Amino acid sequence: MYAIIKTGGKQYRVQEGDSIFVEKLAADVDSEVVFDQVLAVVNDGDVKVGAPVVEGAKVTAKVLEQGKQKKIRIFKYKAKSNYRRRMGHRQPYTKVTIEKIEG
Repeated sequence: MYAIIKTGGKQYRVQEGDSIFVEKLAADVDSEVVFDQVLAVVNDGDVKVGAPVVEGAKVTAKVLEQGKQKKIRIFKYKAKSNYRRRMGHRQPYTKVTIEKIEG
């Protein structure tokens, strides 16, 4: 059984027991999070596709950690005009493990 959920502007295909990195959620470590925007649920060939979401379906997950990804460097440059800008960015994330899929 697997489901396709939407969170943080992205879509994820999840199964029970999966650990995924999603955009930062306002939740504490070891707390429970419920994803109610379930786009599709597949159970042994039985496919339920929502328009846009499946009614009554939800995915329950447990927050494992909050963190930041590896730093990326941004460098802007324009030739012949002495314009150079260097910046860095670390995207925050939440690591969750999927506990139960209902639907």
